[in-house]
Amino acid sequence: MSALGMNRRGLLNYSGSSITATALASLLLRDGQARADRVPGESPTAPHHPPRATRVVHLCLCGGLSHLDSFDYKPQLERLHGKSLQASERPETFFNQIGLLRKSDWAFRQRGQSGLWISELFPQLAELADDLTVIRSMVAESANHTPATFEENSGFRLNGFPVMGSWISWGLGCETDELPSYVVLPDVRGLPAGGTINWSNGFLPAQHQGVAFQSAGAPIRDLFPAREVSVRQEQASRRLLAAMNERNLELEGEEDVLRARMRSYELAAKMQMTVPEAVDLSGETESVLQMYGVDREETADFGRRCLLTRRLLERGVRFVQLFSGGSFGSPRINWDGHEDVRENHTREAVRMDQPVAALLRDLKMRGMLQDTLVLCTTEFGRTPFTQSSEFVVGAGRDHNMYGFSIWMAGGGVKPGLSWGATDEVGWKTVEQPVHWYDFHATVLHLLGIDHERLTYYHNGIQRRLTNVHGDVVHGLLS
Repeated sequence: MSALGMNRRGLLNYSGSSITATALASLLLRDGQARADRVPGESPTAPHHPPRATRVVHLCLCGGLSHLDSFDYKPQLERLHGKSLQASERPETFFNQIGLLRKSDWAFRQRGQSGLWISELFPQLAELADDLTVIRSMVAESANHTPATFEENSGFRLNGFPVMGSWISWGLGCETDELPSYVVLPDVRGLPAGGTINWSNGFLPAQHQGVAFQSAGAPIRDLFPAREVSVRQEQASRRLLAAMNERNLELEGEEDVLRARMRSYELAAKMQMTVPEAVDLSGETESVLQMYGVDREETADFGRRCLLTRRLLERGVRFVQLFSGGSFGSPRINWDGHEDVRENHTREAVRMDQPVAALLRDLKMRGMLQDTLVLCTTEFGRTPFTQSSEFVVGAGRDHNMYGFSIWMAGGGVKPGLSWGATDEVGWKTVEQPVHWYDFHATVLHLLGIDHERLTYYHNGIQRRLTNVHGDVVHGLLS
């Protein structure tokens, strides 16, 4: 078959490099080709109700942040330190080593006018207590990292389901022609449990998967040719491809997807200029770089990624996801404090406390926090008893799926609020439980999306992020 006679499938395969696929994704979204729950006469990317937020930052603390050492103050643990857990049932944990109760390794204080209890683990974030909305009653369905991380991101404990960022990309589309809708900034030390599945599009169209920016070299794979190409050769290649595309349209008729593919090459050229500019921090002032901690070794990595997050949001990216820690094939480079919570959490908190506080301050200063929803989640919490023999007060804590804490900020949530509660020692949620289904439903609601209407038909089922569950937690909304 001649080049001009190539069929449509062959043409799409021929033109499917990473940078082009990313470019096509943005065009399809902008043109309304990918839209959930389309209603005749409705704008292709119209929300279901007026949104409070238009973009999202999702901070994922991999490994399991100890709520008892950060956002859930339990004075009873100080009084019961070294005693056995008095419970009618044996706790289910990952290693099932039920040691004695242990008090927090950090002092708690009430912060700001709201009086939120936050420990010294996050000293700079604690200064912004009046901007935070803390949920202290999260519950999950797994105490195993990989399924719990999948559930945190997709609502399901199995892989193969779209993550929240992909659903939001599918539902709302792009705000820019020049950058992806959903960008992922992994930890330089490793990937989260389950790897790249945590930004998978699942059964949604492939253009809705998260685009991971690399920490070194070209920010996106295949952004530039592997070898130098002359201007003359580049122009000749584009003319040939344009002729092939036009010929294909003549043979098979007009098609929106193919027309978008043709224009994707034009967009790819834009991205070759836009992406390097977006990730170039050299134009930021010295005071901004210092605020984010880019000038300090321990905060430089997370500081760069937080600053890049703000720059991506400014340029129209809808959903930016940052991972703190990675455990895929290499444990203990995250928040998984089995052996020694104090040593583990101190190392991880130092890396991200200043940069995250800087991001919140920066967004607020620029008037962006009011319509940017910032989420900070972890797959589960830690146990109030130590991971050791029942006769020893150890230094580590095991996984706890029965009650833990996360926080939100900006984009339509009540600032300075604490929601829900665990029991007196922080083992189980006892007031206003929030499942991941409820959390996801609330996030979509803040973006103007009805979680029951954001659906995609797959294998005979009208699928959604919240499965057949989920209630919006209206008490969190401002």
